Amino acid sequence: MAAPTGGAKPDPNLVPRALNAYQNTAALRAAIELDIFTAIGQGDDTAPALAKRCQAAQRGMRILCDYLAIIGFLNKHDGRYSLTAESALYLDRRSAACIGSTAGFLTLPETVNAFMQLADAIRSGQPALPGEGSVSPENPVWIEFARSMGATAAPVAEQVAREIGAGAGKKWKVLDVAAGHGAFGVAIARHNPQAEIFALDWAPVLEVAMENARAAGVESRVHRLPGSAFDIDPGSGYDVILITGFLHHFDPSTNERLLGRLRAALAAGGFVATVEFVPNEDRVTPARAAGFAMTMLGTTRSGDAYTASEYRKMFENAGFARNEFRPVMPSGHSLILSRV
Repeated sequence: MAAPTGGAKPDPNLVPRALNAYQNTAALRAAIELDIFTAIGQGDDTAPALAKRCQAAQRGMRILCDYLAIIGFLNKHDGRYSLTAESALYLDRRSAACIGSTAGFLTLPETVNAFMQLADAIRSGQPALPGEGSVSPENPVWIEFARSMGATAAPVAEQVAREIGAGAGKKWKVLDVAAGHGAFGVAIARHNPQAEIFALDWAPVLEVAMENARAAGVESRVHRLPGSAFDIDPGSGYDVILITGFLHHFDPSTNERLLGRLRAALAAGGFVATVEFVPNEDRVTPARAAGFAMTMLGTTRSGDAYTASEYRKMFENAGFARNEFRPVMPSGHSLILSRV
């Protein structure tokens, strides 16, 4: 047997910790569903008080909250629980930065079950999901995505709007490809009263995007383009084309064909703004961007977390000569600005 490298002692807990990690997911999802973080933030900070408020069994509440303290989502002192800085910011519903809704999409039972059959997916090259996996036409999973993931996309969308100069107020025609929740197009419309947004996605998904546009007061400047990004004629004369969290679902040749179609839709001087997880060339750092490849392995036939060199090649093969990469924010995403 080969000796461990690097001089570090083997961690006897690494394997059981990884094999039991699904319990962390289950515990956090249960706490969000029971609204435990908001309850503790409002002063119900003991197991009996939480059990009463959440209409739950006291034993279950005590074990769940203790476990949340073990894995870093709560503090416990003298039988009382308090929120960590992360829980207060991201999981208390009263916080403007709350992203608890993401549990709806990130823990979909069909997706979790598909990952339990990952070895079969690796053998066959086909995820344990029906049809084309998550990218099957009219897949209802994207309605859940649109409803659940807008909160976590909002700060990224705000930074992207600033990075591309939306606040300058230029008269922009913007195509939002696979708009989903619409957060990116809505952010541009909020920053730029001269921007008209054309949101492209499946019709039921666009209903959610329009709800969000209405809530932001920009509905009159957001227009629907229902259908597939690969089939629908999006029109032409776009100053900005947004591609946010979409290209990672497909193989490079498919992406190049799509990018070629989108290049033809650009106005003179226009650009494409792509938001993606972009790992380093070693494919293992940074962890969040590189680890996203596993999400694609479990849910798509050919998706991946592509490196900067791979994206540069795709864009260049599609006719984009200038491609600039910028890190976006702690979310782990990068912004790619592409021009002909």
